[in-house]
Amino acid sequence: MGIFKKIFNKDKKEDLDEGLEKTKSSFLNKLSKAVAGKSKVDAAVLDDLEEVLISSDVGVATTIKIIDRIEDRVAKDKYLGTEELNKILREEIASLLAENEHKLDDDDEKKPYVIMVVGVNGVGKTTTIGKLATLFKNQGLSVVLGAADTFRAAAVEQLDIWSKRVEVPIVKQKMGSDPASVAYDTVQSAVKKNVDVVLIDTAGRLHNKVNLMNELTKIKRVMQKVVKHAPNEVLLVLDGSTGQNAFEQAKQFTAATEVTSLAVTKLDGTAKGGVVIGISDQFKVPVKYIGIGEKATDLQLFDKQVFVDSFFSQ
Repeated sequence: MGIFKKIFNKDKKEDLDEGLEKTKSSFLNKLSKAVAGKSKVDAAVLDDLEEVLISSDVGVATTIKIIDRIEDRVAKDKYLGTEELNKILREEIASLLAENEHKLDDDDEKKPYVIMVVGVNGVGKTTTIGKLATLFKNQGLSVVLGAADTFRAAAVEQLDIWSKRVEVPIVKQKMGSDPASVAYDTVQSAVKKNVDVVLIDTAGRLHNKVNLMNELTKIKRVMQKVVKHAPNEVLLVLDGSTGQNAFEQAKQFTAATEVTSLAVTKLDGTAKGGVVIGISDQFKVPVKYIGIGEKATDLQLFDKQVFVDSFFSQ
């Protein structure tokens, strides 16, 4: 995990169970109805399961992939009881998530660890940065924030509030300043002060993808003048409660820049947890963080096995 400690204690697991309660209850209720009165997994059960997965925002392409894998197992085992479906579904989803896990490289050990955070306005991007700062600080890491979304006064103000709340420094300039200049100053400050983690907020405009691409490319290039490995991570923040709209945002941003990890927020709503599975699979980008509530500590490092266990627990 590089400089990050992957800790899942009992309290965190209970928080995750509680945060996912609405979405998993909806999912498991639909799953129970799909197999009610059936003794074996047949075409009718698989059709119902397909409907359950799609309505839980897993996405059509990923749903078809899961159904195909289950069909292969049914064909291989000849007879598969519905009581085994929960276990098999759990295994196949965990397997899909494992295919897109973050692979460590030498840059993960280099300081400062620079995270460039992207995402459309309104998905909770700035709030997620504040929660990330809380998470890292609680792990004993030093953090600095860079307010490079210089097009919205509200974004800078909100990040400033988080800076004071978490008690971490912030680098900012006046409205309309060059975002790359802010990023440069932030990374330079981190190097001078030997800071562990840099979190760079960026503008969330998507109406002109070319301009967005140019801006993000420039921010990367300028930061690399200070540290060659920057950014270590380009983190796309998605609002899990928006369902299929989150897929569209992922499509737009992965086309505009090289996204290396995902943070999926607002998973404490109903029937939206499947978006974690579908987006990770479709865009081949690992989910690294999930948001399960409003508190500053409600952003967790994502662990596929812990997530799947919680998602399927009664």
